[in-house]
Amino acid sequence: MLPFKIKKISLIGSGNVATNLALSFAEKGFIIHQVYSRNIKNAKALGRKINAPFTDIISEIDKAANLYIISIADNAASDIVSQLDAGNSLVVHTSGSLDINKLNKFPNHGVFYPLQTFSKNKPVALNDIPILIEANTDKNTEILKQFAAFFTSKVHVMSSEQRRDTHLAAVFANNFTNHMYNIAERILKRSDISFDLLIPLINETARKVNDEIPCHVQTGPAVRIDKEIINKHLIMLADLPDYKKIYKQMTNSINKESKLIKI
Repeated sequence: MLPFKIKKISLIGSGNVATNLALSFAEKGFIIHQVYSRNIKNAKALGRKINAPFTDIISEIDKAANLYIISIADNAASDIVSQLDAGNSLVVHTSGSLDINKLNKFPNHGVFYPLQTFSKNKPVALNDIPILIEANTDKNTEILKQFAAFFTSKVHVMSSEQRRDTHLAAVFANNFTNHMYNIAERILKRSDISFDLLIPLINETARKVNDEIPCHVQTGPAVRIDKEIINKHLIMLADLPDYKKIYKQMTNSINKESKLIKI
């Protein structure tokens, strides 16, 4: 049975998050009523994937949907919100860092934030993903809880402040970590070594934090204060000054943290 009132969904956005949500919603039997994107090609591509009407004109978004999901870049949200007329329907955004108050103009509003990294070309099921929700009334909170529970058992009600902290932590855990993979790949490429060589190491590092807190499984020359290896690495990075700076900052941070927690 579908959650109370949520039967038709209009998506505002056609990017990575919107695409993955649309596919999950359609799979669960929800009707995607409309897809809006400022780029008509993107709107068309997503609309055709889920057999939904699409538009790039915001005034063409009608009021027939029960739920409007704004899934766009934070810096574009104000413009969309100012133009969107959703009547009394529930309007949510999917941002990790945007305050719920951004949607105050709508009588029923909230947040539906899936805590995951998404790509258009690699759909991710929502069944094992935490979804953080927030709403302006208890009734709307309950509606979003029921809706989120259709996709995952990991539903968390959080304030905007808690969600911002979670998003900040996610940037460190995901975005910055992926950038480290990028640096590693570039260093290996200098010697014509495949990045695949590091995959077992990466997987084991990720596996460890399923059972232990990160500080307890920290390894490497920084935590051992192995100055000889550290200095060798810095010399090797002499022709890559930006990476050398990152190496120094990370080494100092790990060393300082290890002293504080007395590993």
